[in-house]
Amino acid sequence: MKEIYLAGGCFWGVEHFFKGVDGVSEAVSGYANGNTENPSYQEVYTDTTGFAETVRVVYDPEKVSLRTLLDLFFMIIDPLSLNRQGEDAGTRYRTGVYYLEPTDRAIIEEAFAKVEKRLGQKIVTELEPLRNFYPAEDYHQEYLDKNPGGYCHLPLRAFKYLRLWQDIALFLADEEDEVARMADISALIASRMGFFWTGFYRVIGEQLVLGPFQGEAACLRIGYGRGVCGTAWKERRTIVVPDVEQFPGHIACSSLSRSEIVVPVFDSNQNVTAVLDIDSDRLAEFDSTDAAWLELIVGLV
Repeated sequence: MKEIYLAGGCFWGVEHFFKGVDGVSEAVSGYANGNTENPSYQEVYTDTTGFAETVRVVYDPEKVSLRTLLDLFFMIIDPLSLNRQGEDAGTRYRTGVYYLEPTDRAIIEEAFAKVEKRLGQKIVTELEPLRNFYPAEDYHQEYLDKNPGGYCHLPLRAFKYLRLWQDIALFLADEEDEVARMADISALIASRMGFFWTGFYRVIGEQLVLGPFQGEAACLRIGYGRGVCGTAWKERRTIVVPDVEQFPGHIACSSLSRSEIVVPVFDSNQNVTAVLDIDSDRLAEFDSTDAAWLELIVGLV
Protein backbone atom coordinates (compact mmCIF):
# COMPACT_ATOMS: atom_id res chain seq x y z
CA MET A 1 0.00 0.00 0.00
CA LYS A 2 1.10 3.59 -0.65
CA GLU A 3 0.09 7.01 0.63
CA ILE A 4 -0.40 10.47 -0.82
CA TYR A 5 -1.62 13.56 1.04
CA LEU A 6 -4.06 15.85 -0.76
CA ALA A 7 -5.19 19.29 0.38
CA GLY A 8 -8.23 20.42 -1.56
CA GLY A 9 -10.15 22.83 0.64
CA CYS A 10 -12.60 21.58 3.27
CA PHE A 11 -11.54 18.01 4.00
CA TRP A 12 -15.08 16.68 4.48
CA GLY A 13 -15.83 16.55 0.75
CA VAL A 14 -12.32 15.57 -0.33
CA GLU A 15 -12.28 12.64 2.09
CA HIS A 16 -15.73 11.49 0.97
CA PHE A 17 -14.73 11.73 -2.68
CA PHE A 18 -11.56 9.67 -2.39
CA LYS A 19 -13.27 7.05 -0.26
CA GLY A 20 -15.30 6.33 -3.38
CA VAL A 21 -12.27 5.69 -5.59
CA ASP A 22 -11.72 2.02 -6.40
CA GLY A 23 -8.31 1.00 -5.05
CA VAL A 24 -8.36 3.46 -2.15
CA SER A 25 -8.47 1.60 1.16
CA GLU A 26 -8.48 4.57 3.50
CA ALA A 27 -9.09 8.32 3.43
CA VAL A 28 -8.43 10.23 6.64
CA SER A 29 -9.11 13.91 7.29
CA GLY A 30 -6.34 15.80 9.04
CA TYR A 31 -3.92 18.70 9.16
CA ALA A 32 -0.64 18.75 7.22
CA ASN A 33 2.58 20.75 6.91
CA GLY A 34 2.09 23.11 9.81
CA ASN A 35 4.48 24.50 12.40
CA THR A 36 3.06 23.16 15.68
CA GLU A 37 2.32 19.72 17.14
CA ASN A 38 -1.06 18.03 17.57
CA PRO A 39 -3.18 21.04 16.59
CA SER A 40 -6.88 21.20 17.30
CA TYR A 41 -9.44 22.24 14.71
CA GLN A 42 -9.97 25.48 16.61
CA GLU A 43 -6.25 26.25 16.40
CA VAL A 44 -6.01 25.42 12.70
CA TYR A 45 -9.07 27.58 12.06
CA THR A 46 -7.18 30.68 13.20
CA ASP A 47 -4.77 30.36 10.24
CA THR A 48 -1.83 30.88 12.58
CA THR A 49 -0.52 27.29 12.68
CA GLY A 50 0.45 26.92 9.03
CA PHE A 51 -1.60 23.74 8.62
CA ALA A 52 -3.74 22.88 5.59
CA GLU A 53 -6.85 20.73 5.81
CA THR A 54 -5.57 17.58 4.13
CA VAL A 55 -6.69 14.04 3.40
CA ARG A 56 -4.34 11.09 3.77
CA VAL A 57 -5.15 8.72 0.90
CA VAL A 58 -3.97 5.13 1.31
CA TYR A 59 -4.16 3.20 -1.95
CA ASP A 60 -3.18 -0.01 -3.70
CA PRO A 61 -0.98 0.91 -6.70
CA GLU A 62 -1.97 -2.39 -8.33
CA LYS A 63 -5.56 -1.14 -8.50
CA VAL A 64 -5.22 2.62 -8.92
CA SER A 65 -2.17 4.62 -9.95
CA LEU A 66 -0.86 7.82 -8.43
CA ARG A 67 -1.37 9.44 -11.85
CA THR A 68 -5.06 8.56 -11.75
CA LEU A 69 -5.44 9.85 -8.20
CA LEU A 70 -3.83 13.14 -9.20
CA ASP A 71 -6.04 13.41 -12.29
CA LEU A 72 -9.08 12.95 -10.05
CA PHE A 73 -7.73 15.44 -7.51
CA PHE A 74 -7.44 18.15 -10.14
CA MET A 75 -11.00 17.37 -11.24
CA ILE A 76 -12.37 18.52 -7.88
CA ILE A 77 -10.24 21.59 -7.07
CA ASP A 78 -9.60 25.00 -8.56
CA PRO A 79 -5.79 25.01 -8.81
CA LEU A 80 -5.77 28.72 -9.70
CA SER A 81 -7.49 29.83 -6.50
CA LEU A 82 -5.08 30.89 -3.75
CA ASN A 83 -6.17 30.03 -0.20
CA ARG A 84 -9.78 29.55 -1.27
CA GLN A 85 -11.94 26.67 -2.46
CA GLY A 86 -15.62 27.32 -2.99
CA GLU A 87 -16.87 29.62 -0.25
CA ASP A 88 -14.09 28.61 2.14
CA ALA A 89 -11.22 31.10 2.48
CA GLY A 90 -7.98 31.05 4.48
CA THR A 91 -4.55 29.45 4.31
CA ARG A 92 -5.99 26.30 5.89
CA TYR A 93 -7.99 25.83 2.68
CA ARG A 94 -5.03 26.10 0.30
CA THR A 95 -4.52 23.30 -2.19
CA GLY A 96 -1.49 21.03 -2.11
CA VAL A 97 -0.01 17.65 -2.87
CA TYR A 98 2.36 16.35 -0.18
CA TYR A 99 4.36 13.16 -0.74
CA LEU A 100 6.28 10.66 1.38
CA GLU A 101 8.40 8.93 -1.26
CA PRO A 102 10.89 11.06 -3.25
CA THR A 103 10.26 8.86 -6.31
CA ASP A 104 6.67 10.14 -6.40
CA ARG A 105 7.78 13.71 -7.06
CA ALA A 106 8.43 13.18 -10.78
CA ILE A 107 4.93 11.79 -11.26
CA ILE A 108 3.43 14.72 -9.35
CA GLU A 109 5.46 17.24 -11.34
CA GLU A 110 4.19 15.61 -14.54
CA ALA A 111 0.59 15.97 -13.32
CA PHE A 112 1.18 19.63 -12.44
CA ALA A 113 2.68 20.32 -15.88
CA LYS A 114 -0.29 18.63 -17.55
CA VAL A 115 -2.75 20.87 -15.69
CA GLU A 116 -0.72 24.02 -16.38
CA LYS A 117 -0.60 23.18 -20.07
CA ARG A 118 -4.38 22.72 -20.15
CA LEU A 119 -5.01 25.96 -18.27
CA GLY A 120 -2.30 27.95 -19.98
CA GLN A 121 -0.91 29.35 -16.73
CA LYS A 122 0.92 28.39 -13.57
CA ILE A 123 -1.16 26.88 -10.79
CA VAL A 124 -0.93 27.82 -7.11
CA THR A 125 -1.29 24.29 -5.72
CA GLU A 126 1.63 23.44 -3.44
CA LEU A 127 3.97 20.55 -4.23
CA GLU A 128 6.03 19.63 -1.17
CA PRO A 129 7.30 16.65 0.80
CA LEU A 130 5.10 15.82 3.75
CA ARG A 131 6.58 17.39 6.89
CA ASN A 132 3.87 16.34 9.31
CA PHE A 133 0.29 15.13 9.44
CA TYR A 134 -2.14 14.90 12.35
CA PRO A 135 -5.55 13.21 11.99
CA ALA A 136 -8.47 15.52 12.68
CA GLU A 137 -10.87 14.97 15.56
CA ASP A 138 -13.25 12.00 15.36
CA TYR A 139 -16.27 14.13 14.51
CA HIS A 140 -14.54 15.22 11.30
CA GLN A 141 -13.91 11.66 10.12
CA GLU A 142 -16.51 10.31 7.67
CA TYR A 143 -18.43 13.51 8.29
CA LEU A 144 -20.62 13.29 5.19
CA ASP A 145 -21.45 9.66 5.94
CA LYS A 146 -22.63 10.70 9.39
CA ASN A 147 -24.31 13.86 8.05
CA PRO A 148 -25.60 13.14 4.51
CA GLY A 149 -27.04 16.63 4.21
CA GLY A 150 -23.93 18.28 5.60
CA TYR A 151 -21.87 21.00 3.97
CA CYS A 152 -19.69 20.04 1.02
CA HIS A 153 -17.89 22.51 -1.22
CA LEU A 154 -17.58 19.99 -4.04
CA PRO A 155 -20.34 19.89 -6.66
CA LEU A 156 -22.57 16.93 -5.85
CA ARG A 157 -22.50 15.91 -9.50
CA ALA A 158 -18.78 15.12 -9.13
CA PHE A 159 -19.59 12.16 -6.87
CA LYS A 160 -22.07 10.79 -9.44
CA TYR A 161 -19.56 11.21 -12.24
CA LEU A 162 -16.84 9.43 -10.26
CA ARG A 163 -19.00 6.34 -9.85
CA LEU A 164 -20.16 6.57 -13.47
CA TRP A 165 -16.61 6.83 -14.86
CA GLN A 166 -15.39 3.90 -12.78
CA ASP A 167 -18.36 1.73 -13.70
CA ILE A 168 -17.98 2.50 -17.40
CA ALA A 169 -14.31 1.52 -17.29
CA LEU A 170 -15.17 -1.71 -15.47
CA PHE A 171 -18.15 -2.53 -17.68
CA LEU A 172 -16.31 -2.02 -20.98
CA ALA A 173 -13.28 -4.03 -19.81
CA ASP A 174 -11.39 -5.34 -22.85
CA GLU A 175 -14.11 -4.86 -25.47
CA GLU A 176 -12.31 -3.73 -28.64
CA ASP A 177 -15.20 -2.63 -30.83
CA GLU A 178 -15.54 1.14 -30.73
CA VAL A 179 -19.24 1.23 -31.61
CA ALA A 180 -20.04 -1.28 -28.87
CA ARG A 181 -18.15 0.89 -26.38
CA MET A 182 -20.09 3.96 -27.54
CA ALA A 183 -23.37 2.08 -27.13
CA ASP A 184 -22.75 1.17 -23.51
CA ILE A 185 -21.29 4.56 -22.64
CA SER A 186 -24.44 6.21 -24.00
CA ALA A 187 -26.68 3.84 -22.07
CA LEU A 188 -24.81 4.24 -18.79
CA ILE A 189 -24.68 8.05 -18.98
CA ALA A 190 -28.39 8.19 -19.82
CA SER A 191 -29.46 5.83 -17.05
CA ARG A 192 -27.26 7.36 -14.35
CA MET A 193 -27.54 11.06 -15.20
CA GLY A 194 -31.04 11.21 -16.67
CA PHE A 195 -30.25 13.61 -19.51
CA PHE A 196 -32.82 14.16 -22.27
CA TRP A 197 -30.62 12.82 -25.10
CA THR A 198 -27.20 11.16 -25.02
CA GLY A 199 -25.31 9.76 -27.96
CA PHE A 200 -22.40 9.79 -30.36
CA TYR A 201 -21.88 11.08 -33.86
CA ARG A 202 -19.01 9.39 -35.74
CA VAL A 203 -16.71 11.14 -38.20
CA ILE A 204 -17.19 9.53 -41.60
CA GLY A 205 -15.66 11.52 -44.44
CA GLU A 206 -16.74 15.13 -44.16
CA GLN A 207 -19.79 14.43 -42.03
CA LEU A 208 -20.79 13.35 -38.57
CA VAL A 209 -22.99 10.28 -38.84
CA LEU A 210 -25.37 9.26 -36.05
CA GLY A 211 -24.03 6.48 -33.88
CA PRO A 212 -25.27 4.74 -30.74
CA PHE A 213 -27.61 6.92 -28.70
CA GLN A 214 -30.32 7.01 -26.03
CA GLY A 215 -33.35 9.21 -26.56
CA GLU A 216 -35.64 10.42 -29.34
CA ALA A 217 -34.87 9.99 -33.03
CA ALA A 218 -32.17 12.46 -34.06
CA CYS A 219 -30.48 14.06 -37.05
CA LEU A 220 -28.77 11.38 -39.11
CA ARG A 221 -25.91 13.49 -40.47
CA ILE A 222 -24.27 16.79 -39.52
CA GLY A 223 -21.78 18.66 -41.67
CA TYR A 224 -18.30 19.77 -40.65
CA GLY A 225 -18.56 23.04 -38.74
CA ARG A 226 -22.36 22.95 -38.62
CA GLY A 227 -24.36 23.25 -35.41
CA VAL A 228 -22.85 22.58 -32.00
CA CYS A 229 -21.61 19.10 -32.93
CA GLY A 230 -19.94 20.18 -36.16
CA THR A 231 -18.39 23.19 -34.44
CA ALA A 232 -16.93 21.05 -31.64
CA TRP A 233 -15.44 18.80 -34.32
CA LYS A 234 -14.00 21.72 -36.27
CA GLU A 235 -12.64 23.58 -33.24
CA ARG A 236 -11.47 20.39 -31.49
CA ARG A 237 -12.85 21.46 -28.13
CA THR A 238 -15.72 20.84 -25.75
CA ILE A 239 -18.58 23.28 -26.21
CA VAL A 240 -21.11 24.03 -23.47
CA VAL A 241 -24.29 25.78 -24.63
CA PRO A 242 -26.58 27.10 -21.86
CA ASP A 243 -29.33 28.01 -24.34
CA VAL A 244 -29.35 26.33 -27.75
CA GLU A 245 -31.53 29.07 -29.22
CA GLN A 246 -28.65 31.49 -28.69
CA PHE A 247 -26.07 29.36 -30.52
CA PRO A 248 -25.52 30.59 -34.11
CA GLY A 249 -26.48 27.93 -36.62
CA HIS A 250 -27.95 25.58 -34.06
CA ILE A 251 -29.51 22.49 -35.65
CA ALA A 252 -32.81 21.71 -33.93
CA CYS A 253 -33.08 17.92 -34.00
CA SER A 254 -35.71 18.21 -31.25
CA SER A 255 -37.75 21.21 -30.17
CA LEU A 256 -37.49 19.96 -26.57
CA SER A 257 -33.74 20.45 -26.39
CA ARG A 258 -32.88 23.56 -24.35
CA SER A 259 -29.17 23.24 -23.50
CA GLU A 260 -26.33 21.09 -24.80
CA ILE A 261 -22.77 19.91 -24.34
CA VAL A 262 -20.61 18.35 -27.06
CA VAL A 263 -17.28 16.65 -26.35
CA PRO A 264 -14.84 15.58 -29.11
CA VAL A 265 -13.43 12.05 -29.09
CA PHE A 266 -9.76 11.85 -30.07
CA ASP A 267 -7.76 8.85 -31.29
CA SER A 268 -4.13 8.15 -30.36
CA ASN A 269 -3.00 10.51 -33.13
CA GLN A 270 -5.18 13.32 -31.77
CA ASN A 271 -7.60 13.14 -34.70
CA VAL A 272 -11.27 13.73 -33.89
CA THR A 273 -13.07 10.45 -34.61
CA ALA A 274 -16.47 11.24 -33.05
CA VAL A 275 -18.29 13.58 -30.70
CA LEU A 276 -20.36 12.85 -27.64
CA ASP A 277 -23.53 14.93 -27.78
CA ILE A 278 -25.73 15.39 -24.71
CA ASP A 279 -28.92 17.49 -24.64
CA SER A 280 -31.10 18.60 -21.77
CA ASP A 281 -34.69 19.79 -21.78
CA ARG A 282 -33.67 22.41 -19.19
CA LEU A 283 -31.70 25.61 -19.68
CA ALA A 284 -28.10 25.84 -18.40
CA GLU A 285 -27.90 22.16 -17.44
CA PHE A 286 -24.16 21.81 -18.08
CA ASP A 287 -21.06 23.52 -16.71
CA SER A 288 -17.31 23.02 -16.33
CA THR A 289 -17.84 20.05 -14.00
CA ASP A 290 -19.75 18.18 -16.71
CA ALA A 291 -17.15 19.16 -19.31
CA ALA A 292 -14.21 17.86 -17.27
CA TRP A 293 -15.82 14.54 -16.38
CA LEU A 294 -17.24 13.88 -19.83
CA GLU A 295 -13.83 14.53 -21.36
CA LEU A 296 -12.47 11.87 -19.01
CA ILE A 297 -15.28 9.50 -19.98
CA VAL A 298 -14.83 9.88 -23.74
CA GLY A 299 -11.21 8.86 -23.22
CA LEU A 300 -12.64 5.38 -22.67
CA VAL A 301 -14.09 5.19 -26.19
